[in-house]
Amino acid sequence: MRRKDANSARTAWLVVAVLVVFMLVLAGCGSGGGDSTSSGGEEGLQKLGKGEGELNLISWAGYVEPEWVKPFEQETGCKVNNKTGGTSDEMVQLMGTGEYDGVSASGNASARLVAAGDVAPVNVDLVPNYKTIFSDLKDQPYNTFDGVNYGIPHGRGANLLMWNSDDVNPPPDSWDVMLDPKVAAKYKGKISVYDESSYIADAAMYLKFHQPDLGIENPYELNEEQFQAAIALLKEQRANVGEYWSEAAKQISAFANGDVTVGTTWQYQYFTLQGEGEPMAASPASQGFLPKEGATGWSDTWMISSQAKHPNCMYMWMNYIVSPQANAEVAEFFGEAPAQSLACDKTVDKEFCTKYHADNPAFWKRVYYWETPLADCGNGSEDCKDYNDWVKAWTAIKG
Repeated sequence: MRRKDANSARTAWLVVAVLVVFMLVLAGCGSGGGDSTSSGGEEGLQKLGKGEGELNLISWAGYVEPEWVKPFEQETGCKVNNKTGGTSDEMVQLMGTGEYDGVSASGNASARLVAAGDVAPVNVDLVPNYKTIFSDLKDQPYNTFDGVNYGIPHGRGANLLMWNSDDVNPPPDSWDVMLDPKVAAKYKGKISVYDESSYIADAAMYLKFHQPDLGIENPYELNEEQFQAAIALLKEQRANVGEYWSEAAKQISAFANGDVTVGTTWQYQYFTLQGEGEPMAASPASQGFLPKEGATGWSDTWMISSQAKHPNCMYMWMNYIVSPQANAEVAEFFGEAPAQSLACDKTVDKEFCTKYHADNPAFWKRVYYWETPLADCGNGSEDCKDYNDWVKAWTAIKG
C-alpha cells in the first residue's frame, strides 16, 4: 500500500482523533485512554518485570489456540483468557472498556485505538523477536504513528473468495460472481458477505479494475463520485445476499448447511470446512488466493492497552507469539503469511511461505490492507469520505 508522507500522516492522525471523539460522544460511552501509566505512558514500558500471572486478550478467531497458548502459559506463568472478536468495530469497542490487556488489531482498528488513547506505545527493545520480523511490516501507517511504534506485527493475508465446488460452476476467477449483478443473480440468496463497513473497499477495488475511468487508486480513499459508485454496486448486490456474517463459526455453519454457496471469507473458515470434508474451493494458493482484481486483506498488529493490568505478561505474549515456532504454528493454522522471517524454517509445509508470498513484498501490492477511511485523501485533497460516512452508508445498504 502507498505510504503517506509525514505531513499527511499527521493530518490523518488529527482527523482520526476528531472522528473517534465524535463517535464516542455520540455513543455516550467513554474511553479509558487517559490513564496510560500501567503500560509505560507515552514511551512504552521501559523494563520488563515479573509476569502478573494472567493475561486478557481480544483476538481474531484462530489466533489464540491451545496448541501454542499452553506452552506460553507453562513458560511464563501467565494464564491466557481470550475473547474472539468478530469485527474490528467490536474490538475497538471492547478495548475501550479497559478490561483487556491487548488486541490483535487490523489496520481498520489500529488508528482508531491509538487516537482514542486506548492503546500505548510499544517498546520494541523489550520484544527481542521483533528484530527478525519482515522489514516491510515494520514502521507502517497501521502500526506506527508520528514515528512511534504502537504494536508488534503478527501476520498478513488476503480475504478469500470461497465457493462450494458442487454448486458453483465454472470455478470463478473474479469477484464478479458476487458483485456483477448478472453473474451474481445465478446465486441469488446464496452469497455470503462480510458484515463490516470495510467491505465497501471490496466494491471499490472491483470498480478500480473494471471501471478505471473512476480514477480509484486506493479503495479506502474515495471521493464523492467514487464512493457513490461503490455504494450503488453494493445496493445492487443486496438482493442476492443470503447472509451478512461477522462470526466465523456462523459462516462455517451456513456453508456446511448449504445456506450459502459462495462468499468472501478468511482462510480460517476455508481450512476448517475443508477439514470437515466440505467441498470448498478458493482461488488457488499458487496465486496467493487472489482473484484477478486482487483482494482486500489485513496486516495485523498486537497492541497493548493503555490500561493494561498485566503489562509484563502482555509484553511476554507479544514476544512469544512472533517467535519463530509460535508464529509458524499460527500462520499454518490460520492460513496467513507469518510476520516472523525465521518462522519459514519452522513450518510443517516447507513450501508454506512460498505459497503465501511471505517474503515477496511485490505480491502485497495487490492486497489492499484494511485502513481507517479518512477525509484526507493522501494527495492534498480533503474531500474523501471518512469512517463515519462509511458506517452510515453500510447501515443503509443492509436496510
